[in-house]
Amino acid sequence: FAFPTQAALYLPRHMPDPRDARFVSDAVREVLALIDITGGGAFVLCTSFRMMHALAQACRPELSQPVLVQGERPKLMLLDRFREAGNAVLFATSSFWEGVDVPGDALRLVILDKLPFDVPTDPLVAARCERIREDGDAPFAKYLLPSAAIALKQGFGRLVRTEADRGIVAILDSRIVHKSYGKTLLASLPDASRCYSLEEVRAFYAFARTTERSA
Repeated sequence: FAFPTQAALYLPRHMPDPRDARFVSDAVREVLALIDITGGGAFVLCTSFRMMHALAQACRPELSQPVLVQGERPKLMLLDRFREAGNAVLFATSSFWEGVDVPGDALRLVILDKLPFDVPTDPLVAARCERIREDGDAPFAKYLLPSAAIALKQGFGRLVRTEADRGIVAILDSRIVHKSYGKTLLASLPDASRCYSLEEVRAFYAFARTTERSA
C-alpha cells in the first residue's frame, strides 16, 4: 500500500494526559471535529467500555450520522449496518481492533482513544510481569510495550484494506509524541503522512479524496 498518500496519522500534541480530568471532554471535541472532516464513516475504538460509553453518550446528540455502539446490537449486525450506511459512526472496544474487515469508503476514519497498554492489575498480565521480573528483565520494555505496539498496529490496520482505501487514523493519546517510548510505538506503524493539527488533517483528506476521484 502507498501509505503516505492513502492514509494520514493524526497525532494531536495538545491533548491532555489520558489520566487528566479534561481528557474526555477534549476527546469528544476531537472526535466530533474529525467526523465533521470525513462526514462519518468512522470507527471510534476505545480501550475500555467506560470510555466507549462516555464518548458515545456525549457525541451521539451532536451527530447527524447513524451512531452505532457495541453492545446495542450483535457484532455482525453492527458491521452490516455500518457497511450499508456508508457514513455511520461506530463506538467500540478491543473486539473491533482486530479481525474486522470493512474495505472501501464506508470506513475512512479510525480514532483510537488511548494507547492500548494491557492493564497491569489484570491477574494474567500481573503474573506475566512478575515472571519477567524474576528473570531479571523489565516488564514494560519486555512485555507491555511490545504488546501495545502489536495492538496499535492492528487498530491502524482497520483503515487501509485495499489499494483504493484512503482516510485518517487518529491517536488521541498524546503520550505517543511526548513520551520516549512513543518512538517505538510509532516505528511499528505504517509510514502514513503525519498530521499534528486538524487543519493538516483537513488538507490531507481533501487531497486524498481528489486523487481518489482522479484515479
